[in-house]
Amino acid sequence: MTDDYRHRSIWGHLMKLDFCQSYVDAGGIRTRYVDAGPKDAPPVIMIHGTGSSWECFCATLESHAREFRCLAIDLAGSGFSDRPNEPYEIGFYVNHVLAFMKALEIEKASFIGVSLGAWVTSRLVVDHPERVEKLTLLAPSGLIINNATMSRTKSVRNAAVDDPSWENIKPVFNSILYKEEDRIPDLIQLRQAIYLEPDMKMAMGHILVLQNEEVRRRNLVTEEEWRGVKAPIFIIIAPDDNADYTTTGRRIAELAADVRTLTIEKVKHWAHYEAPEIFNRANLAFLRGEPIPG
Repeated sequence: MTDDYRHRSIWGHLMKLDFCQSYVDAGGIRTRYVDAGPKDAPPVIMIHGTGSSWECFCATLESHAREFRCLAIDLAGSGFSDRPNEPYEIGFYVNHVLAFMKALEIEKASFIGVSLGAWVTSRLVVDHPERVEKLTLLAPSGLIINNATMSRTKSVRNAAVDDPSWENIKPVFNSILYKEEDRIPDLIQLRQAIYLEPDMKMAMGHILVLQNEEVRRRNLVTEEEWRGVKAPIFIIIAPDDNADYTTTGRRIAELAADVRTLTIEKVKHWAHYEAPEIFNRANLAFLRGEPIPG
């Protein structure tokens, strides 16, 4: 072991954070979430990607909770929230997020969305602009269709949930994290525990419905809808991620009225996790209304 070796874990990011993990009834869905930061501070709701959980934001919570009330949730069907037996299209997720906000008496919030979470928050800002203060998008999706990407997502996720062995779970992170050393055992064990839940295979079928072309098409956020978005948006561009997401991010930046972007290299979906020192400083500046540091 070298002198500069630093072990990385989920808990390593949380050990100094004053936070509470709890469950709340959000429209009949028992929803797992983390609450950190002053209760009277402006709220920031964090929404993860396909089949993930709130721990996706472990490297973001401490810095943001110094100034904001941070609420990181497990979407319906994911993490350790309830798994209703029905297809999870984007409107279903939006209704879940709105029910979560109602349960916690939050009228308006800023959002950080990753991949599927970015798609959900994109639909939220289009259909309910009065509920969105600011929006941060990582690995933005929901604008284009790529059958090759959708097929690969279904294949890897189905293999993992059919047989949640270490060997099948680890490849899930190949498309999420750029660096092999960031695919830490903590993340793999957590995802394995989620995929071992007795109703997870049923839920994964409902989660992956968005990887079917016909379903995906009717859930897209169109270019015309993006042209009407006025809320301030901050988009992370990750050139080393799948090109679908950089293409989507750059196109949204051309369409929406008030967009800032920051390019971060050598990261994929989880720039906030792989490069927290860059993301946290930049996103906090965005939320404060300050210039984005380069």
